[in-house]
Amino acid sequence: MIEVTGIQKQYGKESVLKGIDFELPAATTLSLLGRSGCGKTTLLKILAGLEAGDSGSFKIDGAEMLGIRPQDRGVVYLSQEPLLFPHLDVFENIAFGLRIRGLQKQAVQQRVEQLLDQLGLEAQARKAPATLSGGQKQRAAFGRAIVIHPKILLLDEPFGSLDAETRAEMQVLFQTLRKAEKITSLFVTHDLREAITMGDRFGKMAQGEIKVFADLQAFLAEPDANIQNELAFWKKLPKIE
Repeated sequence: MIEVTGIQKQYGKESVLKGIDFELPAATTLSLLGRSGCGKTTLLKILAGLEAGDSGSFKIDGAEMLGIRPQDRGVVYLSQEPLLFPHLDVFENIAFGLRIRGLQKQAVQQRVEQLLDQLGLEAQARKAPATLSGGQKQRAAFGRAIVIHPKILLLDEPFGSLDAETRAEMQVLFQTLRKAEKITSLFVTHDLREAITMGDRFGKMAQGEIKVFADLQAFLAEPDANIQNELAFWKKLPKIE
């Protein structure tokens, strides 16, 4: 379970996070909707240990994470860019986290082959990242992220650079993997439809503050012009017979 309390962050005179509070049960995904510049990425980086917050608390199963080294938190941050190691093939990119943890060769082989099968990357196992499509790179990045069984997966608009068809495929893949691996995750997006598709719970972030809703209906009923206008737009589109 995630418990975030009072996280604040200020850059100079600009207050980016104004006391973030929320809880998230294990094995669920919180879709966090918000425009660029609202503080979403800053929040994720603080939780991942890539940036320091000014104050607040971040607990996993009751244990405080802030102040602990990023590699010791059991938290993985996945951004829009896959950021694979260019000198390693797909297999070794996925295997990297297991190897540095000292797992035996046979265990590494078994775990990575299992993931390659789940990711549909068996044929790309020995290919360099530069030869992969955008969707294949993101699949490999997912594999590298979840191979170590992280406690928390933080996704920062991970499908934003993909075309519509590949994006839909990656959404389905993520849903399948998170259920199989029982992953607890925060999924940040600025796309309403993606937020609805990916989440078990739903939140909205604006001007450094966050609001988490009781359920999907409460989220959609929020008196927010952006949500209501977008819903109205999609309802007006003619149906394709």
